[in-house]
Amino acid sequence: MAAVTVMLEELRGLAPLTPQGAAGRFAAQEWTPGGKSRDGVETSWRKEGLRGAIQKFSSGAVRVSFAVWIRDVDGSGYFDDLDAVYEQGEQMLATFLPEIENSPLSGHLVEAELTDADKDEFISARTWTVGRRVLTAGVVQHGTDLPVMVVIALEEPAPAPA
Repeated sequence: MAAVTVMLEELRGLAPLTPQGAAGRFAAQEWTPGGKSRDGVETSWRKEGLRGAIQKFSSGAVRVSFAVWIRDVDGSGYFDDLDAVYEQGEQMLATFLPEIENSPLSGHLVEAELTDADKDEFISARTWTVGRRVLTAGVVQHGTDLPVMVVIALEEPAPAPA
């Protein structure tokens, strides 16, 4: 998790947050490229069992996310006890939150309310603002046959129209 808090602090210094800038920070912090390039920029990274990803949306928003805990489906393609896996994810999230709250980034965090979109996406989550960016840490599962993950995501909204 220390590698993630270092990256979050590195990304805080980027203005604006761009895929190229984020990829440069991943490389400088010795994350390993995952071989997924988009528009000439590496978007998938790994370090110490953690996964990092860079996304740029059609709106212009940029998100850098980290999967810090992953529990994959069983051999049947599902979980025998999904509620237990969600609970396990929530327990893991609870262990990671103090690392965020006690990191060098903590002096820049302002607690924020979850949006309706966050409530739909996350099983459990906390969110903060860092300037105009949003930092979210939460438990997510994007489909019943996909893993349950604890993710930490820093998103910079699309630039305001000129």
